[in-house]
Amino acid sequence: MTKEKKYRVESDLLGELNVPIDAYYGVQTQRGINNYRISCMKMYDFPDFIVSFAFVKKAAAMANAEVGVLDPKISEAICQACDEIIGGALWKNFPIDLMQGGAGTSVNMNANEVIANRAIEILGHEKGEYQYCMPNDHVNCGQSTNDAYPTAIRYAVIRMNKKLVVSLERLITSFRNKAEEFKDAIKMGRTQLQDAVPMTSGQEFAAFANNLEEEVLNIARNEVLLHEINMGGTAIGTGLNAAPGYADLCTAHLSEITHEKFEKASDMIEATPDTGAYVSYSAALKRLAVKLSKICNDLRLMASGPRCGLAEINLPPMAPGSSIMPGKVNPVIPEVTNQVCFKVIGNDTTISFAAEAGQLQLNVMEPVITECLFESITWLSHAMDTLREKCVDGITINAEHNLEMVRHSIGIVTALNPYIGYKNSTKIAKEALATGKSLVDIVLEKKLLSKEQLDEILDPKAMLQVHKKFK
Repeated sequence: MTKEKKYRVESDLLGELNVPIDAYYGVQTQRGINNYRISCMKMYDFPDFIVSFAFVKKAAAMANAEVGVLDPKISEAICQACDEIIGGALWKNFPIDLMQGGAGTSVNMNANEVIANRAIEILGHEKGEYQYCMPNDHVNCGQSTNDAYPTAIRYAVIRMNKKLVVSLERLITSFRNKAEEFKDAIKMGRTQLQDAVPMTSGQEFAAFANNLEEEVLNIARNEVLLHEINMGGTAIGTGLNAAPGYADLCTAHLSEITHEKFEKASDMIEATPDTGAYVSYSAALKRLAVKLSKICNDLRLMASGPRCGLAEINLPPMAPGSSIMPGKVNPVIPEVTNQVCFKVIGNDTTISFAAEAGQLQLNVMEPVITECLFESITWLSHAMDTLREKCVDGITINAEHNLEMVRHSIGIVTALNPYIGYKNSTKIAKEALATGKSLVDIVLEKKLLSKEQLDEILDPKAMLQVHKKFK
């Protein structure tokens, strides 16, 4: 009996290499597998990236057939292979580590080889019979890594961004629901962790929602920048090896099949090394992360206790909080969200350094930009979903406790300023702190206002908006 064959032999510039017999990828992908075991974040961990490459390669094949440089039969086979990948097939054949040298060449060749080998099968031949469809000459026709790779990155980020925005909008809705639920619950507002003036928990949660709502618009503004592409610029933007008319056709086909409004860069030489769109979009993610982390800080502070903290709200208990302190429950969901936000902020710094590191006609640091962007989008999306489902939706408030703190707060003396002046209000606050007396008793003792006037002025509900004295 003959031993079952496990490998096929393929060759490239550096010589021969064994490739698994059933693999749709080829020799250059295998070299990438061997060379890069860095992040353990594989291309197949981000299906949107695979799908984006398939769309880019399909648009290129359509354009190349239209300008007459690619046999229509080969183009059709390439397009069919791309459609299968877009539909979810062959994803495990993209095992390349996202962190790599070569400005993304290994990832681009991974796509070229998988699509070529599937097209070869569609044409009725065996994987590895590249004379029927070549990864470089056919699938990569009119392209280089330097235009196909960034175009695929941009479309992948656009796709992933849609999911991020859905997660963000759902979280905003959750905060709005809590704002409505808590609209009549009075509490003490604080500045610099000191008592300020009264507000409602509803106002506080509405402010969280409005704060995040701004980020939907900011992210949209920056996502638009990703629609400028350099397909047809090839290696450095001069268009060498792309047929006349190819760049416009490829951009048009990509727009048509993705339903996105891509635009061909007006200056391909400028666009090829430019990573400004990534910097801007990452900055939008960082801004969201900063705001989200601040909100989580507030939730943790408001939930501090249960006996010796603010204890204004109750977070859903998700896990025992200590291996030594019985009964302790920690705010683990806001905590993990904080940590995700720190990672996004760090990724933004990495992206900034990588963008700055571009040299002359290419930025070879795009792989780390890609990994950071994908990680930030994915982690943020998951964190917002987790925060909503396992924390915000289940928050309750301690209404009576909060109202009692308002009644005993020195901060409500602020409401007296328009009636007795700042100087008198300061003296009253100082005396109340020193003696433990209530503000009302001190004001009455000094005969500055009547009991009826104080009841009206210091009514917590009257302090939630512009005072009637100024209406």
